[in-house]
Amino acid sequence: MTATPSWPRVLLRSEDSDHHLSVIETAPAPGVSPPLHSHAFDETFYVMEGELIFQLRDEYFTVGAGQLAFAPRGVPHTYANLSGAPAHQLIICTPAGFERYFARMAAERQGTEPPEWAKQPLPEVTTLGPPIDPDAAAYQS
Repeated sequence: MTATPSWPRVLLRSEDSDHHLSVIETAPAPGVSPPLHSHAFDETFYVMEGELIFQLRDEYFTVGAGQLAFAPRGVPHTYANLSGAPAHQLIICTPAGFERYFARMAAERQGTEPPEWAKQPLPEVTTLGPPIDPDAAAYQS
């Protein structure tokens, strides 16, 4: 029997790419949505399984398996898994650094200390609003 992987998983970190990019694998559970936010790095989201609703500025759109969404640095964005089914994605951050946040999150979920590299400072993230409201009609077709 294969053990269920712990999410999130950092696949490529700053130190492995001369700080150019990082790659994180996540599996946002149904109902999960970070708050609307912005930061000084680009984020690309490649959905491998399921579908996610993205908000980029005031626009909402659905991204399914095999598709991607791009959030340029400085642009307000968030996403949510509102499908009621599992989702699985890769998040690519350029430049790198924010993978440390995900490594800290994984360590907390596992009840362990994060690795030393994850204890370095995080890029600043500014919260601009609430998560996507699952009852909002703005993105419903």
